[in-house]
Parts: sequence; structure tokens; C-alpha cells
Amino acid sequence: MNGVLERTLGILELLSQHGEGMELAAVADQLNIPRSAVHRLLADLVRLGYVRQARGHGDYLLTTKLVSMGLSYLSNSGIVDIAQPLLNRLAELSGELVRLSVVDGERLTWVARAQGARQGLRYDPDMGSDARLSCSSSGWALLSTLDDNAGMALVAKQGLGLPEQFGPAAPTTLQAVLDAVHATRERGYSLTVDTYSLGLSAMSAPVRFAGQPAMGVITVAGPTVRFTVERMEALAPELLSIASQLAAASGASPFFQLTAETGAPGDVKSRKPIYAV
Repeated sequence: MNGVLERTLGILELLSQHGEGMELAAVADQLNIPRSAVHRLLADLVRLGYVRQARGHGDYLLTTKLVSMGLSYLSNSGIVDIAQPLLNRLAELSGELVRLSVVDGERLTWVARAQGARQGLRYDPDMGSDARLSCSSSGWALLSTLDDNAGMALVAKQGLGLPEQFGPAAPTTLQAVLDAVHATRERGYSLTVDTYSLGLSAMSAPVRFAGQPAMGVITVAGPTVRFTVERMEALAPELLSIASQLAAASGASPFFQLTAETGAPGDVKSRKPIYAV
């Protein structure tokens, strides 16, 4: 990392992955930046309110300023207002966690959720993180709407989610990912068991206009012990229906409109919503 802006953003992204904070030396070592430069940048970030220094041991942590900015953006974009009632309905029907991820350039980021589980095991990941395309249910759903070459290029750029880092059933080759994507495309929705995390099952459907790349993805996830393949297959019609309804309503969100017009990560030539994914 050379430029000041690149280094500053690198520090923010690194700290976002360490909620417990990091020492200055650890930040410098991981980003391969001189400690003197890291010290100056952290001092500026503290002064501007994006970072704070923990008392006692000197670790640096993010403040809630970036979170506040993100939540404000989502609120003004209209994404959550449009999606939340539909997510709530699907969560009530499934009894599991329902999430919405949106396509932002080459990233697929979870931005909203609804929890249907009332008791027992609950799967509840942090919002704001990016889906690993190669082994997540949402990633497969997005890739199924792209040209194979374009999709595999995104996977190669992000890197494979290996079994030792994610789930024991995570694909270990691009061909294995491609096979899963083809099955997803044929089915109309993705099914994963133990690919993203051990003991986790999930299913996802793309939110898109007919024949075009996804603007977002709706996912239902739960513990494999109760969210079986049979349960997922039985829930598929409801998942596809909710995805279609969100596509139809997406015109009310400036974010979804911009995504459709720019076509990221593909080109949109039709704004006809999908009713049979």
C-alpha cells in the first residue's frame, strides 16, 4: 500500500475485522506499512472520530461513526423500507433467519435480516460483511445469473472459501463451484449444506429483472439439524415468490434503480421483473 488514501482505507477495513481492537504494530505488520506512517494515520482517524484508542493497553478500535454512516445510507436508499416487510413474512413462514444481500459493484453484501427462530439453535451472522461467492448460498444464487466466464472471474478474484476456513463441504476448485452454479441455475435457487459453515443449511434466490444479473439475493439459513433439504425444497415456492415481489417493488429504491441501470456486475437490458426465477 502506497497512497495515503489506500493506506487509510486499509486500516479501516482491517480494524473492521477485529472488534477487540489491534495494536499499532500489528496493524503495521499486517498491512506492510511503516509504523511511523500507521501512527500518523491512526492519529488522524482518532481526531476525526473514526477510531478510538482503548484505555490501558493502547489498542485501536473503530468507533460507531462508520456504522452510523452505513445505516444512514441504507435508510436513505430505501432498501430496508422496501425489503423488511417481505423479509419478515418469509422469516415467519420459515421459522429461520432470512437475509437480504445487495450487489454493489463486485461485492455481495448482507444489509438486512429478519429472524424467524423463536427457540433452539439460531444462526445470526453479522450484517455488513461480504458473502464468499464460492461457498455461500447467496454467492451461488448471484453467480447463477451471470455468464459462466464472468462469474468464475469474480470467484477467482475473491478466492475460494476453503473447507478449513468455512464449511467442510465448501468447493475446492473452480470447476466444483461452476457445477454448483449450473445446478442452481437449473433449479432457480441455491441449496447449500455445510459449505459456508459446519452445521448450516441455506437456500437463496436472486432478486432481478428477467434474464439479467441479480440486484440482490434473498437467503434463508438455519441449522442443518432442522433446516433439512426436504424443508428447503418445500419452502422454495415461497422464497421465489418473495424474491419476485421484491424485484417488482425495487423501483422505489434509488439504490436498486441505480444497480439496474448500471448493470453491476452485468448489463441490464430489460426492467421486466422475474416471476419465475
